[in-house]
Amino acid sequence: MANVPTVYVGRKPLMNYVVATTMPLLEGKRVIIKARGRAISRAVDVVEVVRRRFVQDAIIESIAIGTEEGRMGADGRARSVSTIDITLTKRT
Repeated sequence: MANVPTVYVGRKPLMNYVVATTMPLLEGKRVIIKARGRAISRAVDVVEVVRRRFVQDAIIESIAIGTEEGRMGADGRARSVSTIDITLTKRT
């Protein structure tokens, strides 16, 4: 998937991510929304707002969930962080 716009969801306001996702979709491009940990629920909200209010013909092409390990906790053990990648595209 070369040159696919990717939106990394974090702590910014929801509408920042909605706008960043909507613009490439309106140009006919595929968009990947990525999030980790507590931002996963916000990423799902972004997808739903885009699909219901801004780009009604947007479809979810794929959803990939996973786990990243490697962050060290205070106790010195590796921590696991959940991840999600949601790929959106416009219906043709």
